[in-house]
Amino acid sequence: MNNNSIGFFDSGIGGITIWESVNRLLPNENTIYLADSNNSPYGTKSYDELINISKENVDFLINKKCKLIVVACNTATTNSINFLRENYDLPFIGIEPAIKPAALNTKTGKIGVLATKGTLGSSLFEKTSNIHGNKVEIIEQHGIGLVELIEKGIYSGSKIDSLLKEYLNPMIENDIDKLVLGCTHYPLIKDSIKKIINESIEIIECSEAVALQTERILIKSNLINSGAEKSEKLFYTNGNKNVLNSLLNNKFEILMV
Repeated sequence: MNNNSIGFFDSGIGGITIWESVNRLLPNENTIYLADSNNSPYGTKSYDELINISKENVDFLINKKCKLIVVACNTATTNSINFLRENYDLPFIGIEPAIKPAALNTKTGKIGVLATKGTLGSSLFEKTSNIHGNKVEIIEQHGIGLVELIEKGIYSGSKIDSLLKEYLNPMIENDIDKLVLGCTHYPLIKDSIKKIINESIEIIECSEAVALQTERILIKSNLINSGAEKSEKLFYTNGNKNVLNSLLNNKFEILMV
């Protein structure tokens, strides 16, 4: 079973930011990534819809004999991770907005969180905010329309800039010094974000922390792949494979679900 793959799923290409960090830390591991673009964006879905979508994606990855699954999406994690852990007998790694490090290191006492409506409205996000953000001011903003543009391969330009200015300027005016990216799609537009925010504002996202947690759970569960064979990286999509292919620099074959 140690040779089985680590599975990943997200509402499209955003979770590649997580896959890259995990693959960089654990290059010997076989991986399977599922880009569920047909159901994108997750952020507008109801709780019941997200449970059903997550279940379908997990069933797909389990059928591919995955040994551990990374829910590479903040919205899917905050809404369905408890259900998945209660109903499936394998480890799950979830993704949450990195409020804790932002709250611990802020100098102004104000942090911004750019995320989807589904993440910001979840009970898990509320719980995390209450635990780690009770001594700081958290300025939340729905990133309406950003995922849709990113899914089309648009990472910069007037449309992205216009939305980002609308969402980020109120945070800047409120003197935030940490900006938490609460969606795995958003690191793909980090360069566009940097053009708008002050240099004193630190961008925080969770991909490296997720990779380290994945490694810890694999070791704890005795699932590390110690084989010498070249690892296999598989990518599946139910949407436009050209955008995913471009993001991966045409290095891998993209399979259709």
